[in-house]
Amino acid sequence: MIGRLNHVAIAVRDIGKAAAVYRDVFGAKVSAAVALPDHGVTTVFVTLPNAKIELLQPLGEGSPIAKFLERNPDGGMHHVCYEVDDIGAAGDALRAAGLRVLGDGAPKPGAHGKPVLFLHPKDFSGTLVELEQA
Repeated sequence: MIGRLNHVAIAVRDIGKAAAVYRDVFGAKVSAAVALPDHGVTTVFVTLPNAKIELLQPLGEGSPIAKFLERNPDGGMHHVCYEVDDIGAAGDALRAAGLRVLGDGAPKPGAHGKPVLFLHPKDFSGTLVELEQA
């Protein structure tokens, strides 16, 4: 079921400053910032040879990233994203195994426009997991 690592997401307070480090210090390719109001975040993707880094900045006070930054004032790793061939079948298999899919359980468009699901961190050793349709 699980495919390749798509990205590791890092919550940041200042997306411009964080993006500059990856671009100017590491020489990485960095996307433009994109606001995703449905998810309450602004994102920037850093392209690496084998995966991506997603920088997340809160967009509005109700943002889940704002809540994360309240608990983790310096920011930090927010989630990992794995690709799956069939997001619907993956969600069904995980629920059948007794694992928790967050929200209403229905896939929603993610930052790449592909369907995603988030899985409860308590079921994955304290790590929030995102699944994305490959």
